[in-house]
Amino acid sequence: MHRSANDQYLDILQYIVEYLGMPDRTDKRQQAALLQGMLDLLILRTLEVGPLHGWGISKSIRQMSHHVLNINQGSLYPALYRLEAAGLIEGKWDTTSEGRDAKFYSLTRAGRKQLKNENDYWLLFSKAVNDVLNGT
Repeated sequence: MHRSANDQYLDILQYIVEYLGMPDRTDKRQQAALLQGMLDLLILRTLEVGPLHGWGISKSIRQMSHHVLNINQGSLYPALYRLEAAGLIEGKWDTTSEGRDAKFYSLTRAGRKQLKNENDYWLLFSKAVNDVLNGT
């Protein structure tokens, strides 16, 4: 049976969470925090380009990941609410190009700072994982 790229990505992500990123494999809160942090980073990076509504954020992440990452609404909107409550993004109601009302999110100054810090950490972390996997 052929597995999709998304399934393979999720397997890799689960491996990182269980074996590389978490000292205690039984602590589901720590695993959830890591996954939330990665989703938060993706959202912040997407909004760096400019304001987007929820569907636009999801579509942008999917396109930038070459259709590997598909963020569902059940994960996206809680993340948006969490980021907004933390002051990292702000939302304003406006009308889409299709004439629908939607909340458009944009980065705050604190969000830009958080994006830089998290991006720097993620690049270091992913390089270290790649070095180990490549045997370098």
